[in-house]
Amino acid sequence: MEETIYIIIVSYFAAGAVAFGLIGRRKSSNERKQIWAKYGTYVLIVHALFGSIYFGPHYFFYLALLIVTVGYYELLKTGWNNPERPHRYFLPLSFIGYTLLVVPFLIFSMMDHGVLYFVFVVVTVFDAFSQISGQLLGGKKLIPSVSPRKTITGSAGGALIALITSVFIRDLISAGWLPALFFSVIIIIFALLGDLLASWFKRQYKVKDFGSLLPGHGGFLDRFDSLIPGGAAVSLFNSLII
Repeated sequence: MEETIYIIIVSYFAAGAVAFGLIGRRKSSNERKQIWAKYGTYVLIVHALFGSIYFGPHYFFYLALLIVTVGYYELLKTGWNNPERPHRYFLPLSFIGYTLLVVPFLIFSMMDHGVLYFVFVVVTVFDAFSQISGQLLGGKKLIPSVSPRKTITGSAGGALIALITSVFIRDLISAGWLPALFFSVIIIIFALLGDLLASWFKRQYKVKDFGSLLPGHGGFLDRFDSLIPGGAAVSLFNSLII
């Protein structure tokens, strides 16, 4: 099954390369360089996530632990001594909220490899094709005051492709097509909410990104703000049905 997943990922990367090529035609030379830097970094990130699951769930746990630890640092760096202070309790409350996601996410990172693959693919496809759909098709902004670039069309396009993909990989969680779709809807909702919450946090402090560790993406939280809540949702859902 790993080979099938990898073929799906590579196929989507090929489609993404074509889409970014079309998007780049409307951009300046500098903007095109940024697009391809972001694309290249994303290829490396996805391979790192895939490889960590492939070689053993404990490797994915270590990677998840790295992600959330850097996330704490980025939250602190963004809010500490920032002249834009929305409220003195905002940063501590943000840490509490982040921790409430981190704990179930780390529990999720130790779940069966089939579940890890399923969530990883759904979130990755949703993230990637939301951006591609939004840039290719444009459309009305989803919540411009929170996330200026995110569009309704983009989110819908990413969700549609992610849902279709989930049907093809449903054997990973030993589910029929309807439960797989339901499972994916939960993941997508939490992934989108995580993205919006991260954007809202940055708007409070008037910063564009959480950092610059990942070329074209910003910080770790800029890249993993969908995976953390998506994985956390699966962990919480799993605890409710057991």
